[in-house]
Amino acid sequence: MESAEIARRWLSFFEERGHRVVPSASLIADDPTLLLVNAGMVPFKPFFLGEQTPPSPRATSIQKCVRTLDIEEVGKTTRHASFFQMCGNFSFGDYFKEKAIPMAWELLTRSQADGGFGFPEDRLWVTVLHEDDESAELWAKEVGVPRERIQRRGPKDNYWHMGVPGPGGPCSEIYYDRGAEHGREGGPEADEERYLEVWNLVFMQYSLSQVRSKVDFDVAGELPAKNVDTGMGLERMATILQGVDNLYEIDTTWQVLDRAAGLAGKKYGSDTRTDVGLRVVADHARTAVMLIGDGVAPSNEGRGYVLRRMMRRTIRNMRLLGAPDVSMGELVDASIKAMAPQYPQLEQDRERITKTAVAEESSFLSTLRSGTQLFDLAAGQAKSAGAASLSGEEAFRLHDTYGFPIDLTLEMAEEQGLSVDADGFRRLMQEQRDRAKADARAKKTGHADVSAYRGVADAMGSAVTFTGYNEVVGEGTVRGLLRDGSAVSVASEGDVIEVVLDRTPFYAEGGGQLADAGYLQLANGAQIEVYDVQQPVPGVIVHRGKVMAGEAVLDLGAQAVVDIERRRAISRAHTATHMVHKAFREALGETATQAGSENAPGRFRFDFHAAGAVPQTVLRDVEQTVNELLAQDLPVHAEVMTQAEAVSSGAMALFGEKYGDEVRVVSVGDWARELCGGTHAQRSGQLGLVTLLGESSIGAGTRRVEALVGTDAYRFLAREHLLVNQLSDVLKARPEELPERIGGMVERLREVEKELQQVRSAQVLAAAGGLAASPADVFGVAVVTHHAPDGTSADDLRRLALDVRGRIPAERPAVVAVAAQAGERPVVVIAVNPAGREWRLKAGALVRVAAQVLGGGGGGKDDVAQGGGTDASKIDEALRQVEHTVGSTVTG
Repeated sequence: MESAEIARRWLSFFEERGHRVVPSASLIADDPTLLLVNAGMVPFKPFFLGEQTPPSPRATSIQKCVRTLDIEEVGKTTRHASFFQMCGNFSFGDYFKEKAIPMAWELLTRSQADGGFGFPEDRLWVTVLHEDDESAELWAKEVGVPRERIQRRGPKDNYWHMGVPGPGGPCSEIYYDRGAEHGREGGPEADEERYLEVWNLVFMQYSLSQVRSKVDFDVAGELPAKNVDTGMGLERMATILQGVDNLYEIDTTWQVLDRAAGLAGKKYGSDTRTDVGLRVVADHARTAVMLIGDGVAPSNEGRGYVLRRMMRRTIRNMRLLGAPDVSMGELVDASIKAMAPQYPQLEQDRERITKTAVAEESSFLSTLRSGTQLFDLAAGQAKSAGAASLSGEEAFRLHDTYGFPIDLTLEMAEEQGLSVDADGFRRLMQEQRDRAKADARAKKTGHADVSAYRGVADAMGSAVTFTGYNEVVGEGTVRGLLRDGSAVSVASEGDVIEVVLDRTPFYAEGGGQLADAGYLQLANGAQIEVYDVQQPVPGVIVHRGKVMAGEAVLDLGAQAVVDIERRRAISRAHTATHMVHKAFREALGETATQAGSENAPGRFRFDFHAAGAVPQTVLRDVEQTVNELLAQDLPVHAEVMTQAEAVSSGAMALFGEKYGDEVRVVSVGDWARELCGGTHAQRSGQLGLVTLLGESSIGAGTRRVEALVGTDAYRFLAREHLLVNQLSDVLKARPEELPERIGGMVERLREVEKELQQVRSAQVLAAAGGLAASPADVFGVAVVTHHAPDGTSADDLRRLALDVRGRIPAERPAVVAVAAQAGERPVVVIAVNPAGREWRLKAGALVRVAAQVLGGGGGGKDDVAQGGGTDASKIDEALRQVEHTVGSTVTG
């Protein structure tokens, strides 16, 4: 049974039993504590926590998930995978154990001809929490499972909670007996390799007050509504139903693995090393396609880093397997063919996904070439210092600054007889991740405990009403006050606080739009300046500001006044972003979709997917198209409709955004239509003018455009016009002649600089004869040290060293060391003739001595080597140290 059919049967079964079919949410988690969705229940978390009301009491889904905790184990075993799909059925206060247990059994054991999975009943075992008599009796009496196949286990195996105070409850799991050839008898307690878990039923019925560990927690009491969260791994189910031994041999993974093997000219099953490499490629390539499909772009932080790491592991493993340098295009094609039957959007996004993957491959292949040279330099310095290992700091620098993967650093170090301080590297990586997560949380929560906001939400009993689409001044009541992350009932003048109103016209930062600013006037005369607005948890809009006068008190009435000029400027920028997005898609194709934005007063930043730099002609055309539409003064209007209606109307949804059943569609005339929750201008003509400042790369496959809107755009163009007039006066040329005139001047300047360099080179080389004629004699070695004039290039130093070395008689051992400040850094070049090398003198070793004095490093071959540093004032000292080292070497 193919994976797509397993998914279809699951959804059909539960839909027939009153469950609402919910499409898989994006892998981009709408949760500040998660980078990516890692479990089937994540999209339903607000319902289980009571933060939101579910649209239906029953739901079913097949959720895409990515877990990266075990990424190093992927490929080494046949159980670990970074991407998987979790089939789930959920009850929000509707049915409980009495229905969840029989439904699970029915779907598993119903014949395949009747739409089930056809599992033999006598090969199924179940487990329950040791004290969960209710579940055990349901399995035995209602379902008919023999009691000897019902095993009771402790909370480590059969209790679920979120790791923090909140809902929790016992689990009941279903296991499939794969047969004696897979292990020993005795049920799941005896061998979980033979008895494979296929289904987990979680019964959330308790409220936990303290959670200290998986097995150590306090139960405060029963939940007011009992919930069900079940999960069945689709890939694991496919393993059983397709009669294969592991998840790498099921249909959706095997297609990618087989293509990788073909490209590399390898056969799966031939040897362990090859099998591991092919499994890594199959898993990571498929995961990368799913991540790019959901709008993740390779980068050096967050979820973009997860994607980049997986792609680079894929590319490197393909190279180690012997595949051609360029293979990502083929792997993407295989992954899309494997997964498109379940996710048709992948086929529609094929061009964008492929371009992103191929661009990252090209970038990484360049990194591999340059990174190898940098690694060689670092390894050489470690060896010369007598170290047996590469420091964690050096490994982290190679990874963080140059993108060199740590696993490649480990492998290459081993080849050179060095170890790597992997613990130090991991510590630095974790510190970096912690900083990134803390920054993200701080933006939303101001370092406050999220539970403080949930406490306000619980006290209110309903979500804050946003009125800002229709008003910028509104009345509300203070329902929450927080100071230093804790709830308070009163705040005094000068306090920095957070205020929650039951109604507010203030827009909370989101969807790329910056927050409103303004002030709150309380009924007792107190005034609060508002400088930021956030939504740290769903339904709670927090006004951050300072009490400027009086006292802020709970339950007082308040007038909320938005800074209208800031709001208008931001709204114009947001509308301009929609228009530029549409214009780029028309100019570059449908793959030029938005990958991020920031809408600020008078300016905006727009990120979009593109394989390479956007030509200036396209930027000019986009700018012209948008400004022509501004002149048409198109109406900008918003409508609320269902998602299906929005899609059929041509509205575009952005990757990573979470939308409800009802969505808000913003249209600029009949031209640009997008799902959007932000504020906008009323007509396109209000934007006045849009000026694109330029575009640049922010990562493989992603470009960034920055632009100005309205009076900011006008002031920019006015300054540009003044500058052009000044240049025209100085050069006595018309504006249209300036490019040619300035280009000619630059070209002449380059020619003069080239001539000057030739003169400098001649002057430097002119000294060669004199230097070679009077070398110092150091215990029989002719040693020439020379501090060349500042500005001498590294190439000229090299030519000088070789010229001087060539003028010294070949039978006499000779060392030539020349140095100069080349640009902002000192450079040293050392050459040793064959006779000198016979006396154990090596240029590479000597140059490291000099470079160490200069505060840097270097390396090269025994006959000629080059190094550098940071302190040019020590050039003469470095040359003296070279002469001293020559003496100690020949006499040692």
